[in-house]
Amino acid sequence: MRHGPGPIPAIFRLPGPGRYSARRTRNYCRGANRPPAAGKGAGEKWGVPMTETAPDAELSPERTLVLIKPDAVLRGLSGRILSRFEDIGLKIVAVKTVRMDAELIRRHYADLEERLGTEIYLRTAAFMSQGPVISLVLEGFDVVATVRKLIGAACPNEAAPGTIRGDLSHFSSSASIATGKGMANLVHASANREEAAYEIGVWFAKEELLEYRTLAEQLMY
Repeated sequence: MRHGPGPIPAIFRLPGPGRYSARRTRNYCRGANRPPAAGKGAGEKWGVPMTETAPDAELSPERTLVLIKPDAVLRGLSGRILSRFEDIGLKIVAVKTVRMDAELIRRHYADLEERLGTEIYLRTAAFMSQGPVISLVLEGFDVVATVRKLIGAACPNEAAPGTIRGDLSHFSSSASIATGKGMANLVHASANREEAAYEIGVWFAKEELLEYRTLAEQLMY
């Protein structure tokens, strides 16, 4: 998109491979880069003081773990959920379909019993072992936070429209208690970078994480 004649503003120029300007993106997402306003001084760019005197911060892509849970797999929603991640340019670097046994459940939900109690742990274990689970590793900038935002609130009935859980389920905490079943909320995603690193290690060996470059990366990064 061009704002009238003249050179393309720097914000729209692609950085080199593997490089990402955090400052430029923060400014753009906050609306700092907008068409010129009349009467602005030479020390301002598009109405915003020019402060980019220090070198731009450079970020590297992150990785996060996502599980497509048995309720989604058994309902035939796996493809629709996967497409939501790919639609926004995230890259799948590993994927497998498994049935979770007791050991894998214990490793994945290592602190669940301590945090929420034995009843919740046993309910979750039964739910996760009732059918296949598709585990995948996604890669992208700010991917942990992006995926959490995309999947929505933990209880689907509280998830916003447009999120995966908000669009594809209506299950609630009260329904889970009433039925005695685990939370049928379709997907799991790592909550933070530390959790992502741990969970990826639980599910995948290092050699299973593939390195490749997508067309989306070439266009966006």
